[in-house]
Amino acid sequence: MVIKHVAPVSLAKVAGILYALLGLFIGACVSLLALMGGFASNFSSGAGIAALFGVGSIVLFPLLYGVFGFLAMLVMAWLYNLAAGWVGGVNVDLQ
Repeated sequence: MVIKHVAPVSLAKVAGILYALLGLFIGACVSLLALMGGFASNFSSGAGIAALFGVGSIVLFPLLYGVFGFLAMLVMAWLYNLAAGWVGGVNVDLQ
């Protein structure tokens, strides 16, 4: 079986969702680290700023990762289709 063409938007949608999930995981880790740093601080305002940064990372990271993952895979699928036209695609053995 030879893969000669990939639908760019279809691949980009799947990659966007996967990258958004990855961004959610990374955002949660950053949020926990920010909260631990805020609570370890001697200043009372440090905990509030860390909490704000932590919540922001849970919202911002999935959005950024999803959008950039979508755009990157859209370009990569277009480039794959261009290269596959030159060399004939990728051979895949399925059982």
